[in-house]
Amino acid sequence: MDPISLQLGTRNLHGWLVRLLSRNLEWLDAKVKLFLPNVDLGSEYQALDPTQRAILHLQKLHTQGPTTWKSFIQCVCMELDVPMDMEVLLMSMWGHEDGKSDPKPHPLLLLSFLPGLKRTYQSCGSSPRRKQLRKQQQGRYLQLLRTSVQQRYGDRTPGLGQPLAFHQVYVPPILQWSRASAPFHTQEGATTGDPKAEDGTNVNIRDLFSTKASKGPRVTVLLGKAGMGKTTLAHWLCQKWADGELDRFQAVFLFEFRQLNLITGSLTLPQLLFDVHLRPEASPEAVFQHLKENAEGILLIFDGLDEILQPCSDKETADPEDPASALTLFSRLCRGTLLPGCWVMATSRPGKLPACLPTEAATVHMWGFDGPRVEEYVNHFFSDQLSREAALAELRVDRRLWSMCAVPALCQVACLCLHHLLPGRSPGQAAALLPSMTQNYVQMLLALDPRGVLQAEPLLGLGEVALSGLESGKVIFSTGDIPASTLAFGDALGLLTSFCVCTGPGHQDKGYAFSHLSLQEFFAALHLMTRPQVDRETLSQHVTLHSRWVQRTKARLGLSDHLPTFLAGLASRACRSFLSLLAQREEEWVAARQEIVLQALKKLATRRLTGPKIVELCHCVGETQEPELASFMAHNLPQQLPFHNFLLTYADMASLTNILGHRDGPIHLDFEGCPLEPRCPETLAGCGQVENLSFKSRKCGDAFAEALSRSLPTMGSLKKLGLAGSKITAQGISHLVQALPFCPQLEEVSFQDNQLKDKEVLNIVKVLSCLPRLQKLDLSRNNVSVSTLLSLTKVAVTCPTIRMLQIRPRSAGLLAPAAPGSHTQSYRSHSVASDLELLCSDPHFRLQKCQLGVHDVEVLIAQLQEGPQLDEVDLSGNQLKDEGCQLMAEAAPQLLSDNGLSVAGVLSVLSVVSMCQTLAELHISLLHKTVVFTFAPELEEQEGIQKSCRLGHLDLSGNALGDEGVALLARLLPGLGSLQSLNLSENRLSLEGVFSLIQCFSTLRVFQCGCFEFSSQDGFPACRDLLAPGSLPEFRAGARLGFGQRHVPRSFCLKECQLEPLSLSHLCKSLEKCPGPLEVQLSCEVLSDQSLETLLHHLPQLPQLSLLQLSQTQLPPRSPLLLADLFSLCPQVQKVDLRSLRHLTLHLRSSEEQEDRCCWRFTDCGLRQEHVEPLCCLLSKCEDLNQLDLSANLLGDDGLRCLLECLPKVPISGSLNLSCNSMSQESVLCLVEALPSCPRVREASVNKTRMLSECHFKPEHMPRLAASLNQALQLAELTCCFPGLEQLIVLLGLLTWPTGVLTLRVEEPWVGRARVLKLLEVCAQASGNITEISISETQQQLCIQLEFPHQENPEAVALRLAHCDLGTHQNLLARQLMETCARLRQLSLSQVNLCDASSLLLQSLLLSLSELKNFRLTYSCVSSKGLAHLASGLSHCHLLEELDLSNNQLGDEGTKVLLGALEGKCRLKRLDLSHLPLGGSTLAVLTQGLGHMTLLQSLRLSRSNIDDVGCCHLSKALRAATSLEELSLSHNQIGNTGAQDLAAVLPGLPELRKIDLSANGIGPAGGARLAESLTLCRHLEELMLGCNALEDCTALGLAKGLPRHLRVLHLPSSHLSPEGVLSLGQALDGCPHVEEISLAENSLAGGVPRFHQGLPVLRQLDLVSCEIDNQAAKPLAASFVLSWNLLGDEAAAELARVLPQMGRLKRVDLEKNRITAYGAWLLVEGLGLWSLWNNPIPPDMAQHLQNQEPRLDFAFFDNQPQVIPRGT
Repeated sequence: MDPISLQLGTRNLHGWLVRLLSRNLEWLDAKVKLFLPNVDLGSEYQALDPTQRAILHLQKLHTQGPTTWKSFIQCVCMELDVPMDMEVLLMSMWGHEDGKSDPKPHPLLLLSFLPGLKRTYQSCGSSPRRKQLRKQQQGRYLQLLRTSVQQRYGDRTPGLGQPLAFHQVYVPPILQWSRASAPFHTQEGATTGDPKAEDGTNVNIRDLFSTKASKGPRVTVLLGKAGMGKTTLAHWLCQKWADGELDRFQAVFLFEFRQLNLITGSLTLPQLLFDVHLRPEASPEAVFQHLKENAEGILLIFDGLDEILQPCSDKETADPEDPASALTLFSRLCRGTLLPGCWVMATSRPGKLPACLPTEAATVHMWGFDGPRVEEYVNHFFSDQLSREAALAELRVDRRLWSMCAVPALCQVACLCLHHLLPGRSPGQAAALLPSMTQNYVQMLLALDPRGVLQAEPLLGLGEVALSGLESGKVIFSTGDIPASTLAFGDALGLLTSFCVCTGPGHQDKGYAFSHLSLQEFFAALHLMTRPQVDRETLSQHVTLHSRWVQRTKARLGLSDHLPTFLAGLASRACRSFLSLLAQREEEWVAARQEIVLQALKKLATRRLTGPKIVELCHCVGETQEPELASFMAHNLPQQLPFHNFLLTYADMASLTNILGHRDGPIHLDFEGCPLEPRCPETLAGCGQVENLSFKSRKCGDAFAEALSRSLPTMGSLKKLGLAGSKITAQGISHLVQALPFCPQLEEVSFQDNQLKDKEVLNIVKVLSCLPRLQKLDLSRNNVSVSTLLSLTKVAVTCPTIRMLQIRPRSAGLLAPAAPGSHTQSYRSHSVASDLELLCSDPHFRLQKCQLGVHDVEVLIAQLQEGPQLDEVDLSGNQLKDEGCQLMAEAAPQLLSDNGLSVAGVLSVLSVVSMCQTLAELHISLLHKTVVFTFAPELEEQEGIQKSCRLGHLDLSGNALGDEGVALLARLLPGLGSLQSLNLSENRLSLEGVFSLIQCFSTLRVFQCGCFEFSSQDGFPACRDLLAPGSLPEFRAGARLGFGQRHVPRSFCLKECQLEPLSLSHLCKSLEKCPGPLEVQLSCEVLSDQSLETLLHHLPQLPQLSLLQLSQTQLPPRSPLLLADLFSLCPQVQKVDLRSLRHLTLHLRSSEEQEDRCCWRFTDCGLRQEHVEPLCCLLSKCEDLNQLDLSANLLGDDGLRCLLECLPKVPISGSLNLSCNSMSQESVLCLVEALPSCPRVREASVNKTRMLSECHFKPEHMPRLAASLNQALQLAELTCCFPGLEQLIVLLGLLTWPTGVLTLRVEEPWVGRARVLKLLEVCAQASGNITEISISETQQQLCIQLEFPHQENPEAVALRLAHCDLGTHQNLLARQLMETCARLRQLSLSQVNLCDASSLLLQSLLLSLSELKNFRLTYSCVSSKGLAHLASGLSHCHLLEELDLSNNQLGDEGTKVLLGALEGKCRLKRLDLSHLPLGGSTLAVLTQGLGHMTLLQSLRLSRSNIDDVGCCHLSKALRAATSLEELSLSHNQIGNTGAQDLAAVLPGLPELRKIDLSANGIGPAGGARLAESLTLCRHLEELMLGCNALEDCTALGLAKGLPRHLRVLHLPSSHLSPEGVLSLGQALDGCPHVEEISLAENSLAGGVPRFHQGLPVLRQLDLVSCEIDNQAAKPLAASFVLSWNLLGDEAAAELARVLPQMGRLKRVDLEKNRITAYGAWLLVEGLGLWSLWNNPIPPDMAQHLQNQEPRLDFAFFDNQPQVIPRGT
């Protein structure tokens, strides 16, 4: 037998028969005497054992001939107790002749059917029972079923010109489990969870149908992309069963969903089995009953699950045997409600599988062929050895053809083509004719035709049928769907297959289909490319990309996955002659068709695509064989290329690396959650563009690691390698360890979360000496013992390249502490560490929570003393106890915490450090048994200066000092002159103790912050109780920030205590002597009226006070009145903000500051009518009240009337906000009528959320509203919402100011529905001159600026008279618009859909706008006819100064038409054409116009497809634009050549202030030339060159001469190293105007810039994804974007410390870091808004923290609910 048969586990029938007969020797002897009467059964025979006797009898019976043997077998099956499955096998193998009638029985056998004879066991002539007859009928059906399958597959003969093996070759593809473990036990006896059955394990075919599977549904799903051999495997299994090799099953049924889709009605399971397959000759009920009773021996295969058309219904009937759709029957079979115990196998392409599949179904991936399988297939395909060797030689030479053969269907096509091409050709010539999948199919057509002549008409006929089928979702055709001649042609060449299809119970028809779905797509592509009836637009629409994230989008895959790929392949030059011959057209016509496809692909290459679409586009571009297009796509790929959660095959990876080979710059590949074919890494061999490579998937195992190890040494640019979350074992790691020494350029390696053991970890660490550039080795989330840790520490301190060893637990509570008194050795072998990192940047040493004991400390100290000086030692969370802590305090310079410290231990530790002169920070907490030391660098001793303790931060929180301890501390404070902060929270202090300390603060010259928080032990809740127990800041850094010396305010914080009047009075008197500026933060549960009055009355005695804050405090209801009188008591009050009677903030100005306008806000304070009059009386004393906010109160109509009476007395000079006060429509009108009596109010808001939308103004209300507005001449802008157009038309007609300008803004849904034409008609009704119109349909906004009084424009009058003879509505409207818009200076249309009528009206209007200065049409859709109208109108606007046509959906021709309006625009100052296609002749129109725009100040051409050639022409045109201030060319295809041409022009633009060349293809050569040129642009303020591969040479060039006025410098993702960044930092240091710096996505580890001289106006420093850790962040604590880094609570503590020094700071972005809840709370003490999205803070804690402090922002989007996402 062949190996495949053995793999299926075929039983030895002869051996089984021997065992059966040896147990029935009496019956056997009788039969032998019956059939062989002359045989002697003497004493010698009787002496044999039963087995030998049975064998001897069988041999004698078999030698008598087939008639005797077949008759004997029939007797065995009928008379002995033979299982049904064995009976079927015996009868099929020996009982009948295949396909023929039963042989004539042995004459003596007829006696066994004579009546009256005894039972078989008593006599050889007994009669069978009725059960045996029924059994015979059932066996007859199973035999007939097997025979019909044999006939189906046995009639395959090769076609004309085909090799013998064309239909007979079968090589099994690679199968691999997809789930975490296989749901079935294997036949080898492996148990569940055995590695052989784990995720990613290769599967033998026998494992698909294991005999030891558990009970219940036995469902297997085979997933594979098109062409992987799913259908072939299904048919092959049926054939093997019919041949008797799959004896596990009595019956196998194969269903194809493409055929089941044709059954529209409901049917039962017997109908599905017997109508679609063979129907029993008799008693179908008995046969079905037998199938039910033997369901464990029934296999049902459903092919093409992804092709189902019916939806999967969740509704089930009570009786599972009721008729239903085919899919519902499939669902019942899978769930075990029908035919329970049967085996179900389904095949599908990867995607969203139907919900009917049970969750326990086994999922198996089909990966196609690897190298050995390709060779095996070729060896089977070609009959002679010479052809085999020649074919394999062709495949091995051509790497692309070899990768295509990884898909079995393509391998078959390639072999067929080679069989046709090899004869008569030299080596390599045949493969050269097969460079793409498409050309393989083209050559296949020529190979299949026996005449070798291309027959155009039938081929085009097949193309028409194929395309119509794809568009209608049809893959099976009837006879009437295909012309007879076409059908005969396709059938003769094997392009079409025919079969019998069942359309319903008892209804069958003949169906036809293409031999493979990809062949149908190929013919559809031929039709699209060759038929003149297919226009240009239709052809380009078929060049689209299908996202394969079908799990998230749709339940069913489309049928045209490969259609764009075939179109791309047919667009290659090599297919031009073939298409020309097929279409019977000249090659120029074909070339034009091909260009349409190429341009569509080029357009797709400019888009920001998802991972699946990028892979599909790589296939398409590779098929075109156009190097320029491949290079264009490669350079448009982003540097960070993520692929997440979709399946990737070897062919996919090969197509991707093929494109990357055309890229100059480096790229970062990130594969996360992607099922990957094990040999995918082989495609990366020699891929020098990959700089970062990361894999994170449980699908990656040892085979994957081995393949990766072969490719790594060939990837010379690889700097970062990540292989995390995989199933790599010691075997896979050994391959990688052997490869790493050949990658000396590696800077970072991660083997995180790979279940590595001690031996593997140590082997990895041993190769560190071979990696001189390595900066970080991440071995976190693996299993490492204490003994291995100590070995690692020895390596870490002795290896010169290792600068940091960091080991942390995976999560708190993982490790149980050792029992008291236990020895270290007792747990030394335990797995203790989950997070292990070796960093090669800063010298740090961290072993947190590693169960280290006192004995281990001695070993560590000895090791550390051998190594270099360390900046940090962290041994927190161990079991060092007092002795170990004392030993480490003597030897180590940084941190000891949570190590079981006692009081005696504290004294011992203090005795060690009491005389330490480098101690900078001390944190002691006996509550948490913690002591933290931070040491400053030791200063050189200078003459005359006595060394003293330089302690900067003292944290004694969480102790029990009490008032006595504080009194002792107060005596020591004057000697600590350098103390900056003191924390005495939770120390059981009284307020008297606090007040005694306040008096000492004035003696501390640099003191910044004092924090006193009362604990819950005193009856008040403590803030620290909100956080996790024992959570403490890891470090409190002592570094200072050099951003200029400012007057830093001192902060005093007193939280959660009882603030009585006497206590507050004492507090304020104590604070009077503190120097300023002073910030006071107080909180208590309830503050009484008397306490608040006391506090406010003492404010005048605190002139140094700049901020007073009361948070989380219940304030009295009279608070608004008390605060309203504050101005008369304390004139320096600048802003009062009272919210919900819980939060109060007072901002005060110092005597040196200039007086500013005051702002009073009383929101949600429960103010009613009775409060209005006294409140206004008190506010009238304020001299200049700029803003009064009374929103969200309870004023109502009565309160408003009272307010309107008092309003003239209140000196409001700005805005009045009365939103959310339950006012009626009448009250709103009264408010508007009252505005004239308040001449200083320039803005009134009744409801900022709904504006006036709920007032429901009707047309009769408009006169009253307009009359009031006509009197309020001080209004500058009115924002309101009307329910419809009618009210707005009336209001515009009634608004008649004597003089002035009013802006009217409308925001309503009907604005988006009204269309431009209707809105312009509204504008025509205005009584004043309209000077500005702005329309945005998507944003539902209409803005009109009116100028009074109305004035005529002579030119408009003349033009209007020209339209007098036209009486149509359109022309009447045009005349009205010309009159009202005669002085229109700005017209803005955004996100609109311009119909032809609207554009025609705009043309008429534009002709009359002699004063139009600004025209804007953006994000809009305009027809080609409309564009002509607009261009005609704009061509007459000669005074235009600003023209914005960006982001419109225009093609090349439309853009060219619109740009024709640029002619004669000599006064144009600003031009924006971003997102418009500016290539070739279109750009020529632009450059011609630019030559006359000498006044041009701003030119924006982002995302305009400008390449090097276009940039050269543009640069020449810019020589005339000497006034140019802004030039934006971002996101184009400008390379080094274009950059150099541009650099030659820039020095000739003396006014240039801003240039943006981000996201182009500029490399080091172009960057260096630009840097040299930009240093000559002395007025340059904003420079943006990010997302280009500039490298350090550009940074060094810029550093030589940065423009002195530079404000903004953006260089993200520019491939800068620490050297380049440091040089830039030195050049920027001290720049007086720099406000923004972006260095994101550069490798800055160890190269973080330090600005010693300071940047006085810096607002933002963006360092996203720069690999910055806690230590590197210390000198960077400013208004920075530090998201997507590795910052923890240490960095948060440093930020909170230095934050008060930054007066301009508004927001800090710390998203995607490692800050915990404690670090977030530390940040609250600083100023500004903190963005903390995606840090390890639980959602409930995030919500609680934000409730406590609104400045903490945990959201991803603004104004979104604060939900913290888990992971990314």
